Amino acid sequence: MTTAFPEWFYPGPPGGWTADMLDHLPPDAPKHVELIDGSLIMMPPQTTFHMLALRLFENRLTPPEELLVAREMTVTLGMRQRPEPDILLVKRAAFRDGLTSFKPEDVHLVVEVVSAESRERDRMTKPIKYSDAGIAYFWRVEEEKPRLPVVYTFELEPAVKAYVPTGVHRGRLQTYIGFDVDIDLDLDKVIG
Repeated sequence: MTTAFPEWFYPGPPGGWTADMLDHLPPDAPKHVELIDGSLIMMPPQTTFHMLALRLFENRLTPPEELLVAREMTVTLGMRQRPEPDILLVKRAAFRDGLTSFKPEDVHLVVEVVSAESRERDRMTKPIKYSDAGIAYFWRVEEEKPRLPVVYTFELEPAVKAYVPTGVHRGRLQTYIGFDVDIDLDLDKVIG
């Protein structure tokens, strides 16, 4: 079965899409769309692993009062860059009614949960864009075995604006990102 793209999607505007255009997509556009290098990326249906990992970090990440956990909101990194991380830690002061995208200077941590479709972007493309924008911490979550996540943690080395690895975590995520983090990675406990 072949499904045609809606007329507004193809071929796209001359020169590619821009970050501000995402706020003006038609009502029939997919709910989760991100912009990478001027191209729209449609998010595929998520797996149970992806859903449980998002729930785990959304519920178990306990930042200090000046930060809040956000889920599936875009970050405008530039005119042609507006990715949608799975989980973000954002300055409380940045939350406003009607906001559709955060500024990178308001983002403390981005978390990407890797799927088969996003592997290349989550491992290579997005970390470079996040580090270039000055976001201090990046975590990549992958399914090592069914329902067993492994979390790769990174911190920005500001002199070169590149991420350096700070750990590979299985079973338990214990790290420091301006505050101590200690999260049991057992996804079965998320189900209840």
